[in-house]
Amino acid sequence: MARLAFFDLDGTLADRQPALSDALTSLCRFRSLSAEAEQWLRAALADRATAGDFVRLREAFGLEVSAADLWQEYVDLMAAAVTCRSEVLEGLARLRAADWTIGIITNGAGDIQRAKLAGTGVATLVDGVAASGDLEIRKPDRRLFELGAARCGVNLADGGWMVGDNPAGDIGGGHQAGLRTIWLRGRPWPDGLPAAHHVVDNVTDAITILLNETE
Repeated sequence: MARLAFFDLDGTLADRQPALSDALTSLCRFRSLSAEAEQWLRAALADRATAGDFVRLREAFGLEVSAADLWQEYVDLMAAAVTCRSEVLEGLARLRAADWTIGIITNGAGDIQRAKLAGTGVATLVDGVAASGDLEIRKPDRRLFELGAARCGVNLADGGWMVGDNPAGDIGGGHQAGLRTIWLRGRPWPDGLPAAHHVVDNVTDAITILLNETE
């Protein structure tokens, strides 16, 4: 099997929720948004964020600032707030040193996902990135995995691994793409979904499994 490992970003390599809270607190304070507008924004962006959310925010609350400016401020604040633990970065570096090809398969707008990858330092450790906003398709769509493989310079047909926290998107999508899977435990497991090949509590444990495959 090819030494190819795809990783999800939010909830797997990086913890989105604390960064989201910090970024929205800063944005709402800087723009003097009302408590109602802040509450609306936190609810709208709880799972994912797009530029269109800020178009709707502006229209709903009659804001003078442009939606494009609000989105860019949010992207910049998220990139500054999101973090990736040092032991995770070290694990990715060990995979690279062991001749693994590393890709990111993530649902989200391309600009914000790449900004987060750059802000966390993950960008320097991966060979390719496929964000759902690049093709307007989302995991578990096999085409996103095919795009990721192409951007890593490999063939998806040669196999590999998918590591992520979302049962349907990451594990179900990985299965559909012909990959072995490692699930980062946390979300409820839906009925009828084939089991992951491995289940871990920490992404560093997933990296250890991959490194052991190398030996």
